[in-house]
Amino acid sequence: MKKKLVTRVTVSIVICLLIGFFASIATQSSVDTWYTTIKKPSFTPPNWIFAPVWTILYVMMGISAGIVWSRGLHHIWVKTALYHFVFQLLFNALWSIVFFSLQEILWGLLVILILLILIGLTIKWFKVVNRLAAYLLIPYLLWVIFATALNFEIWRLNS
Repeated sequence: MKKKLVTRVTVSIVICLLIGFFASIATQSSVDTWYTTIKKPSFTPPNWIFAPVWTILYVMMGISAGIVWSRGLHHIWVKTALYHFVFQLLFNALWSIVFFSLQEILWGLLVILILLILIGLTIKWFKVVNRLAAYLLIPYLLWVIFATALNFEIWRLNS
């Protein structure tokens, strides 16, 4: 591997994990209190599963972004792809704040629907730059689709 690729992948992984860490702070504020009191669907996973799944997904997202970044910021397709990546990453963190910290289930659903669109656009633009980078985001997309269904059902059961 080229040194530039390794460096950019490493930096991207660290950034994604930091965003995940800050989102988890918002989550922890309610996961043992408010979240335990609301109605949840039967397909809700146990709480312990979320941290390892998100850690793996953030690492895969970081690898993906690092691959795209290593193609060079001078290229318009790389810039476009990374802009989409940054926006989806911000909406990823925003969902934790809205759903858990603010305890706004419906607004959380709106945020996660926007997140799904942004992930789809990110995958589209990553595919223009590097197919592997795009494919590395598919597990993330699938998990967020599942999280969207979970968010919708929680809203439906509690409204």
